[in-house]
Amino acid sequence: MRDERPLSHVSAPVLALLAAGLALQLGLHAALPQPQAKAPDLLPPPATSLLRLASLGEPIALAKILMLQLQSFDYQSGSRVPYRDLNYAIVEAWLARILDLDPRGQYPLFAASKLYAEVPDQARARRMLDFVYRWYLLDPNRRWPWLAHAAVLAKHQLKDMKLALEYAHALQEYTTDKNVPAWALTMEAFIRTDLSELETARLMIGGLIASGRITDPSELKFLDGRLHEIEARLSKKGEKAKTLR
Repeated sequence: MRDERPLSHVSAPVLALLAAGLALQLGLHAALPQPQAKAPDLLPPPATSLLRLASLGEPIALAKILMLQLQSFDYQSGSRVPYRDLNYAIVEAWLARILDLDPRGQYPLFAASKLYAEVPDQARARRMLDFVYRWYLLDPNRRWPWLAHAAVLAKHQLKDMKLALEYAHALQEYTTDKNVPAWALTMEAFIRTDLSELETARLMIGGLIASGRITDPSELKFLDGRLHEIEARLSKKGEKAKTLR
């Protein structure tokens, strides 16, 4: 049995010294600045060839690890670095490297369109949307959801109808998978409707219906309804033009 003495046997000066030491330690801990992650600490990624060597034949596994590290970068040392404070050129480089390692991976484009693009900084948002657009063109039938979201952000967040129209046109032009829903393929027509380009929208929706690309009955019914709405607006517009002559 160890030789232990009750606390009452410890002299008052020793207790006072212990209490002072504890108070000093607590005070110093409170006074020291908390460690913080800083945006400049995000370093550029190594070359893809080096990452492949480092993966030891498991590039997909390494890609997932790198994606987790990148996404968690803003939560280092118990602090938070807002996405808008990150160097987006470096963020983009990391996302590109991760896609190089795992071309079928979807999460980098999800992060680009839904995390890094949804910041109150137009320059950074546009950079991420352009990144999504360029990588969509390399695999349209698998990456269309992220370009569709990019088109929505361009329209509603950036208020840039021209950019939204560019993305929507790419969706309609390059996405050929029959499983892609009608709403994605008709985004261009609906944006043109918002821009009062009714005749173009009518031709696009009518052509899509006639092409046979849309086979779901509910989607066809929805498109037919929109087509009739556009035709009604065109008719009303024509009648109004006649009365003004």
